Amino acid sequence: MNIAIVCYPTHGGSGVIASELALGLAERGHHIHIVSYAIPFRLRCFHHSVVVHEVEVATYPLFKYPPYALALAAKLVEIAQKDGLDLVHTHYAVPHATSAFLAREMLKQEHPIKTVTTLHGTDITLTGLDRSFYQVVKFSIEQADSVTAVSRYLRDQTHALFNIDREIHTIFNFVDTERFQRGQSECTREYFAGPDEKVIIHASNFRPVKRVVDVVRVFAKIRESIPARLLMVGEGPERLPAQELVEELGLTDQVFFLGEQDYIERLLSCSDLLLLPSEEESFGLVALEALSCSVPVIGTAIGGLPEVVEDGVNGFLCPVGAIDEMAEKAIWLLTDESRFEAFRQNARTRALQFDSKNIVGQYERLYQNILEVQRV
Repeated sequence: MNIAIVCYPTHGGSGVIASELALGLAERGHHIHIVSYAIPFRLRCFHHSVVVHEVEVATYPLFKYPPYALALAAKLVEIAQKDGLDLVHTHYAVPHATSAFLAREMLKQEHPIKTVTTLHGTDITLTGLDRSFYQVVKFSIEQADSVTAVSRYLRDQTHALFNIDREIHTIFNFVDTERFQRGQSECTREYFAGPDEKVIIHASNFRPVKRVVDVVRVFAKIRESIPARLLMVGEGPERLPAQELVEELGLTDQVFFLGEQDYIERLLSCSDLLLLPSEEESFGLVALEALSCSVPVIGTAIGGLPEVVEDGVNGFLCPVGAIDEMAEKAIWLLTDESRFEAFRQNARTRALQFDSKNIVGQYERLYQNILEVQRV
């Protein structure tokens, strides 16, 4: 198959999955065109069957805002005409699904293509609900040839919030369990912590929904009982409030703000526990990546996270804002070596159920099914 994959290139779950999916499909013999405004950060290796097309938006004094959605549609038409696309798979609805619809309509007489849209989370629960986007997002989802969601929770939310009655397939996010495993990547644990200290990690886009300040408060309570260090991975508007709280609590020497990191598996392999106290998670890809590195997760019992983390088995799920409970669970887990080792083994076992080879195969079968309908 000749497939275009449209995604954002920035750090975030949709870009990660789109890039990994592209490489996985290329390994299966398909020709992949990644379409974005920059090279995705997770596209870390060369493959002869993966080509990156950067969308360039013309600047013109008439335009207050660059018309990216139109430029993207035009680029998809150009690729289809030149390279003979079979299918366009867009990740994150806004505005990718709309651009794919427009491209399909422009091509339908000379070169019919199929479109697939994967919903990742905030494109439904946040951005898509904005009044200025709602109707076009709803229309684009309804018009796609096939739609997938990364969790059952997100599937159900899409049906409810957008009053959509079409089928939405649940295809979970995935992880490369060979790359994301303890001991596989170089680890510099001794740089961050002493031999008797635990390493706690948090990784996100540092937006308010991630409750980054809660991470610091939970860590401060853990530190009252256990020698520990905290790795804060990411950038965003909540970094400054978190840093200010760290200084206020006198934890400057115990907390490392590391910014965005492309090789998160190296840091996860150094860590003992992931804190993810979000108030909204449609899946929680970083939680899955942590589990794959044998790192238990303390998170919140919201959204799609319970579909990844098994409460009391490979981590714990607490109410949003339950700082004391999260700290108590972490201390309970980290102060018993046999208990901790059992959770670590369970974490790895759980992650293997989301191995990339299995999930990429599900997407491949979905493509084949909708293309067969076209041939009939």
